[in-house]
Amino acid sequence: MSAPDLEIYFDCSSPWTYLGFHNALAMAERIGVQIDWKPILVGGVFNTVNPSVYEGRKAPVKSKARYHLKDMQDWARRAGLTIKFPPNVFPVNSVNVMRACIALEPEGKLVDFARAAFELYWTEDRDISDQSVFDEICVRAGVDAEALRARVQEPEIKDRLRANTDELIARGGFGSPTFFVGDDMYFGNDRIVLVEAALLRLQA
Repeated sequence: MSAPDLEIYFDCSSPWTYLGFHNALAMAERIGVQIDWKPILVGGVFNTVNPSVYEGRKAPVKSKARYHLKDMQDWARRAGLTIKFPPNVFPVNSVNVMRACIALEPEGKLVDFARAAFELYWTEDRDISDQSVFDEICVRAGVDAEALRARVQEPEIKDRLRANTDELIARGGFGSPTFFVGDDMYFGNDRIVLVEAALLRLQA
């Protein structure tokens, strides 16, 4: 039996999603599955079903926060990535970047664009909500910046981003990255090993 596509709901504003994005691509290539990328706005998810995230940011448990930073670096080292928590802009408004991912998916450029956005924000501390940085993402991804700036303002693209976000909430999701193998949900970069196991069971 062949495995179904792996659905991934994601927002480039999350470092754990950068890790999940990178690791999912490697895993999918290794075992031969397709990824159905679902760009979302994770802030919309938090506002609707997971507002405790904001309270945690206001009053973090210091020992837990230190460990999370260490944990992130351990995962980044394992993945061969460099992740630096942005000191200047966090959280970031990723709406145009995520709309762009939707617009570029039919052209096969979603992954290239998302990768460039992740790198600029999580490695180079660049504000991906800034228009000049958006244009730089386009250059790195090999897409026309002027045309894409127009596309992200189209009602259809805006509606699809909202629909993806609402769809994740309706399916029980509460953050990014969220993976689905059929109706089986997994949350977080560290669940990739479980996602792979589920896909391999279906391939057996």
